[in-house]
Amino acid sequence: MTQTNSQSKASFAPQISVPATYMRGGTSKGTFFKLSDLPERCQVAGESRDKFLLRVIGSPDPYGKQIDGLGNGSSSTSKTVILSASDRSNHDVNYLFGQVNIAKPMIDWAGNCGNLTAAVGACAINMGLVAADKIANSIDEHADSGICEVRIWQENIGKTIIAHVPLYKDANDKVQVQETGDFELDGVTFPAAEVKIEFIDPVDATSDMFPTGNLVDDFDVTGCGLNSDSVKATFISAGIPTIFMNAEDLGFTGTELQGDINSDGDLLAKLEKIRATGGVAMGLFQDISEAQTSQHIPKIAWVGAAQSYTASSGKSVDASEIDLVVRAMSMGQLHHAMMGTAAVAIAAAATTQGTLVNKAAGGGELTEVRFGHPSGALLVGGKTELVDGRWQAKKVSMSRSARRIMVGEVFVPSDAF
Repeated sequence: MTQTNSQSKASFAPQISVPATYMRGGTSKGTFFKLSDLPERCQVAGESRDKFLLRVIGSPDPYGKQIDGLGNGSSSTSKTVILSASDRSNHDVNYLFGQVNIAKPMIDWAGNCGNLTAAVGACAINMGLVAADKIANSIDEHADSGICEVRIWQENIGKTIIAHVPLYKDANDKVQVQETGDFELDGVTFPAAEVKIEFIDPVDATSDMFPTGNLVDDFDVTGCGLNSDSVKATFISAGIPTIFMNAEDLGFTGTELQGDINSDGDLLAKLEKIRATGGVAMGLFQDISEAQTSQHIPKIAWVGAAQSYTASSGKSVDASEIDLVVRAMSMGQLHHAMMGTAAVAIAAAATTQGTLVNKAAGGGELTEVRFGHPSGALLVGGKTELVDGRWQAKKVSMSRSARRIMVGEVFVPSDAF
C-alpha cells in the first residue's frame, strides 16, 4: 500500500535560535543572554525559562558530560546569565544568575556567581545595555583608553556590584572593551585584561553577617562521620552563605586538590551531610532534607595556616607568598580554584578579627589577605565594621579577568520548553 505524504513524514520539532554570548569570567564560563532576546515565555521566571536554559546547557545529563549542550560537565561551566538594562537609580544593568545542575532538572537561582560577575560589565557594554555617553565619557582623550565603571544590580541577592571595565579606541576610533592583557589569574591558563570588582554592602545592614550571632560556634556534627560530635565553625553570609571549618577537624591539611576529594564517594557524602547540617544551623533550612533542593547554598569550606604545596597546574605555592590556605566545595565537588562569591566570604571573614578565617591568616586587624587555593593564590580585600553590636561588611574587592569566547546564536529544540 502506498503511504500518503503525511504518513511518510516523520514527526519532529524544529530548532529555534536565540542570540547568546559565551564568556569566561574569572575561573568560570557561562552562556549570557539579553533578556529581550529570549523567547517571550522565557522572559519571566518559571518552568519555561528553566527548561529552556537546561536544554541550552545540556542538563539533566546522567552521563555527567553535558555533551548535548554548552555545559562542560563541571559546576564552574554549568552556568547561565540573563542581563537587562536597569531601571534602578544609579545602576546600569540587571544581572540574574542561574546555576544549572548537571544531573538533575534543576536551576538554583538562590545566589550569585562572583566569577561570572567579572564578565557582566563587559558583556553589558557589548550588548548595548550601558549608555553610550557613559562609555564615551570613560575614555581619556589623551590616552585613547579608560575605565568604565559599570554599576550592576545583582538580582539574585539584591546587591550592588561595581565592575571597572577597561576600554580602548580601535583603529576606526570606536570604543571597545579591552579583553586581552598581562593580568594573570591562577586557575586561568592565559593572561587577560584586569577587571577590578567591588561588592558594595554585601550584607544588609538589617541582616546578620554572622547568622548565629557568633564569630565562632561549637558546631554540632553528630552523625556526620567525624571523629568528634562538635567542631569549631564560622558561619557567615557575605557574598554567599558559607560554613568555614578548620581543615584538621575534617581530617584535611588544607592543601587538597580535586583528585584528593572528588573521586571519594564516601567523603563527598560526608561533606554533603555536614553542609546540610550547617544550613540548618544557619537558619537556611528547617531540615537537612531541604539541602537537596538547594545545592548552591550554603557553601562548605575549610581553612588552614599558610603552607607550601604544589597547585593543580604544577606551580609551586610557597608558604611565604600566602596568608592562609582555603578549599571550598561547589555543587558537591571540590572547586578547581575558588568561587568568586566564596572569595567575598573569605575576605569578609578574614578582615573580621576573631573568625576561624582570620585566625588561620594569623589573626589581628587585617585589610586584605592572599589565600592559597587548588590552582594558586588570590588577593582579596575587605572592610568590616561593628555597628550597634552587629558586624557589617562595607565593601569587598578583588581583581578578576573576563573574555568573550563566542558570540552568535544557540539552538534549542522548540519542544524543549
